[in-house]
Amino acid sequence: MLSLADLFQALTNARPERAEQIAIPQVTIDSRQARAGSLFVALQGETRDGHEFISDAIARGAAAIIAEARGGRGLGPNVHLIDSINTSVAGLQPSPPPLPIVFIVESSLRALQKLAAFHRRKFKCETIGITGSVGKSSTKELIAAVLRQRFRILKSEGNLNNEIGLPLTLLQLDDSHERAILEMGMYALGEIKMLCEIAQPRIGVVTNVGPTHLERLGTIERIAQAKAELVDALLHEGYAILNGDDPRVRAMKTQTRARVFSYGLDSRCDLWADDIESLGLDGIAFTLHHRGEDLRVRIPLLGRHSVHTALAAASVGLVENLSWDEIVRGLNDVAAQLRLIAVPTENGATILDDTYNASPASSLAALNLLAELDGRKIAVLGDMLELGAEELRGHQIVGGRAAQVVQVLIAVGARGAWIGEAARDAGLSLEQVFSAESNARAIEILRDVMRPGDLILIKGSRGMQMEEIVNALARVNEVHPERSRRAAH
Repeated sequence: MLSLADLFQALTNARPERAEQIAIPQVTIDSRQARAGSLFVALQGETRDGHEFISDAIARGAAAIIAEARGGRGLGPNVHLIDSINTSVAGLQPSPPPLPIVFIVESSLRALQKLAAFHRRKFKCETIGITGSVGKSSTKELIAAVLRQRFRILKSEGNLNNEIGLPLTLLQLDDSHERAILEMGMYALGEIKMLCEIAQPRIGVVTNVGPTHLERLGTIERIAQAKAELVDALLHEGYAILNGDDPRVRAMKTQTRARVFSYGLDSRCDLWADDIESLGLDGIAFTLHHRGEDLRVRIPLLGRHSVHTALAAASVGLVENLSWDEIVRGLNDVAAQLRLIAVPTENGATILDDTYNASPASSLAALNLLAELDGRKIAVLGDMLELGAEELRGHQIVGGRAAQVVQVLIAVGARGAWIGEAARDAGLSLEQVFSAESNARAIEILRDVMRPGDLILIKGSRGMQMEEIVNALARVNEVHPERSRRAAH
């Protein structure tokens, strides 16, 4: 657990002896979550400034605050300021000032990252970093399910995969943890490198490279460059676990000092799969091959695309020397099913809830799963965001595939309209394609057209909040808990 002494040492290089005895049970960036003894980090958000809520955090019991200079104004005489920028604090030893204490720093975000890096170095726990354009969260969850068969683990929750979320996750480390499984997202070059400097991963997993975030990075080559920062950060004794079916990921083997372990459907990979059989809503079956061993497995993940997720998780298990029994037990952990789940509705239809996020690749995979199932098929497809120059083409490709799979399409949002137009151009009639400007309108349309036995795929980018559609139509108490909370993007 973090102590006040850790906070002093990380931010000021001083370590008051009596501060060792003061535990910091929680670190939060939301003043509403502050409780007795917690550390509140005041960050500038997209719409609100955390510095406006320092007094609220203190009122709720926060013992320490990290803030920039503006956060130290008007807090009253009982709040003690430590200026870690301009003032030497060596004289504070052996006693810290009374609580609450506000540490004034140049950048609250950099201070949070510095504290997380300091805290991570206190523990022998080994870390596994996961990045990729599609499938990071599912891969993280399944790797965690496999590794928990032997190790005590910590993992990123929800979408805590960025320059804020990853430090907050690492600050939960304690002596009980043996492995930390960390999702690593990025919006710009250098971000994954920075996350690796904090987390110090021994194993890095790269799932794929696609046009997600093309709007920010400009080219697919720059996206690959950004993802490769994970394997570049690994040391000689580590492992780079690479999707051998993705040529841009496969090429990363030349960009790492670590040992390389590849997975895929190609028999040249270290771990590969074939004889893939879709079992519909009951999961998938396939045969694993590794070093002359063949193993037939059946797991509850939905869709053929989930084979790659399973291969990535099994690869981590193998380099961590888990037995096949442990690996298969982890792959069958139903709790690891995150991205696409079947949700019954009140009228007897089944929703395929894939509202966690969307890109052209993941939308095509979801439509391919829908095509494998028996029944009348409806797709509710919304905007796919941050595709940059590929935006129009990406939506058109998804619309074209939807026309081959579904009997009814509901296109949600301004970009979703491109999906509907492409589906009509590809053969769906005007009566089969509906446009909805909002989730509320999509719900109205669905209630009119859905029938018992229908299969309804719902998918869109996180910003579209299409879980609202699932929540409105799901049978009572059937909403997946992960869908009820959304981490900051």
